[in-house]
Amino acid sequence: MPTERRPATEAEARALASALRLRIIRLCHDRCLTNRELAHLLATNPATMLHHVRKLVDTGFLVAEPARRGKRGSREVPYRSTGKSWRLDIGEHDKSSQAVLDAYLQEVGLVDLDRTYLVRLGLRLSEKEYAEVTRRLHDLLEEFASNPASDESRAYSLYLNLHPDVTRDAAG
Repeated sequence: MPTERRPATEAEARALASALRLRIIRLCHDRCLTNRELAHLLATNPATMLHHVRKLVDTGFLVAEPARRGKRGSREVPYRSTGKSWRLDIGEHDKSSQAVLDAYLQEVGLVDLDRTYLVRLGLRLSEKEYAEVTRRLHDLLEEFASNPASDESRAYSLYLNLHPDVTRDAAG
């Protein structure tokens, strides 16, 4: 059964209005990472990272795991993604939607495009067909997102954007 998505609150939308915070959520999806590890992976100052991590914890997108000892014996707190962002609809929040696009562009910029599946397709859909396509895509993605990871699985990211083709509509 697909997970129903609810509209994001204003605080949740503000938390998701940052490409960096979206990338933090993604990195903490499969494994717990500390503030120091996140700062290193995302080439960000640890103090700046801590600000973003705290915002994500305060809004329920990350949870702190039990503290552990770091390489130099210091106490480090690892964080894990709660999966909450997948269950939210941020469609009406322009800044959040822009952050999703920015995070995607940053992430795909790190990948050799020969290793990606890239497709672009123009469609003509009625409102009913649009609703059916989006429902079926959501159901398919929900199915795969709920599958447990195996030892053979690799991490993949998916960005999907079905948008009005204003240029084609303007052409007649």
